[in-house]
Amino acid sequence: MSTNPPNLRPDLAPAARMTEQPRAGQPTIGMVSLGCPKALVDSERILTRLRAEGYGVSPDYAGADAVIVNTCGFLDSAKAESLDAIGEALTENGKVIVTGCLGAEPDYIREHHPRILAVTGPHQYEQVLDAVHGAVPPSPDPFVDLLPASGVKLTPRHYSYLKISEGCNHKCKFCIIPDMRGKLASRPAHAVLREAEKLVGAGVRELLVISQDTSAYGLDRKYDVNPWKDGEVRSHITDLTRELGKLGNARDLWVRLHYVYPYPSVRELIPLMADPESAVLPYLDIPFQHAHPDVLKRMARPAASAKTLDEIAAWRAVCSDITLRSTFIVGYPGETEAEFQYLLDWMDEAQLDRVGCFQYENVDGARSNDLADHVPAEVKQDRWDRFMEKAQAISEAKLEAKVGQVMDVIVDDIDEDGVATCRTKADAPEIDGNLFIDEGTEELSVGEIVTVEVDEAGEYDLWGRMAQAPSAD
Repeated sequence: MSTNPPNLRPDLAPAARMTEQPRAGQPTIGMVSLGCPKALVDSERILTRLRAEGYGVSPDYAGADAVIVNTCGFLDSAKAESLDAIGEALTENGKVIVTGCLGAEPDYIREHHPRILAVTGPHQYEQVLDAVHGAVPPSPDPFVDLLPASGVKLTPRHYSYLKISEGCNHKCKFCIIPDMRGKLASRPAHAVLREAEKLVGAGVRELLVISQDTSAYGLDRKYDVNPWKDGEVRSHITDLTRELGKLGNARDLWVRLHYVYPYPSVRELIPLMADPESAVLPYLDIPFQHAHPDVLKRMARPAASAKTLDEIAAWRAVCSDITLRSTFIVGYPGETEAEFQYLLDWMDEAQLDRVGCFQYENVDGARSNDLADHVPAEVKQDRWDRFMEKAQAISEAKLEAKVGQVMDVIVDDIDEDGVATCRTKADAPEIDGNLFIDEGTEELSVGEIVTVEVDEAGEYDLWGRMAQAPSAD
């Protein structure tokens, strides 16, 4: 739903992400990956397949024989960014293949960019490969072209997205993802676990579990039983999460769950998060979208807010340090001032830790476009400002309460001045805040999990200093 910031855009990222030098005569492909982490996983899979066929990966346009643009098509603003990225790739390189969500509208793309070589829809890996073969024939050297154990990754080496399913069975009126990506299609549990084990073996310290609807994982498979290790495991989110949590402990591995709908079954996940021996983080990313029952009904959301506050209280009773992140839409068609105020009051009660907010936009093909009483742009902006003011105040108070606490953080980056950019267990990469350490970082390494004492808090970020790890006994 959101576009990637520059340091997650492979076309704009530091070249260090792709350090291999192409061999003489090796064909190379560039990749521009837009949109959500699920699209980033698709990009990684495409590049891994190409790398296995002998293609090199170029960090820039100039060094590429062709460029793949993996597009986002969820909102009009995302479509505009995708079209701009395609145009830039055409200008800088000339040979461009388009895939991803916006690829589901090939006529729309070709209307703006008729010179593109090919268009394919989301997760159509074979068609992308066919298009690359046509534009840049492969020239593999089996004695030289060795595929990295973890495949080609566009994220930093120490964390990786783990996609457990594709598609969605919900029919939210503002969303066209089921039209673009199809109905829920879950991967077998043993296949997910094998991939996760392989990633951990390759040095990944944080697994970010993603899908369109993580809570529904395995529903389409009727929660079938899969062989795993010396036993079996169901394709069910509770069983999968439990097994992922056994791949390490919280001192050497983090498992973070994203896009979890607040079904009653979520209660079964909370004890896993409270278990100090499990690698599963006390973190839930739940797309509430709104709180007023009438707005949720107009959205055709699969959950209502009536019992949500009770659920949140129950989660916190089991796992007191759980972090709750969510996203909301303001200015949805028909939203009244009273309904919006209800949302603000709900926020006061819910006290969510991390919050994002979008102003409603029409999306081609979405049923919400036909709803009555669309909210004027200036009202949407005013409500967004007021919502973010509320969310910021809650965030600031929650972070201030962490001053003086000792906690584990994962190191994401260390700049030339020795300032380490880290994340706590409450922070997902790219979307949440950071914790900064500005002294005593000489012995730190990127990807390391270390213990710090928090000594300062801001609106969304923390600052800390190195602390001694708590005693094992």
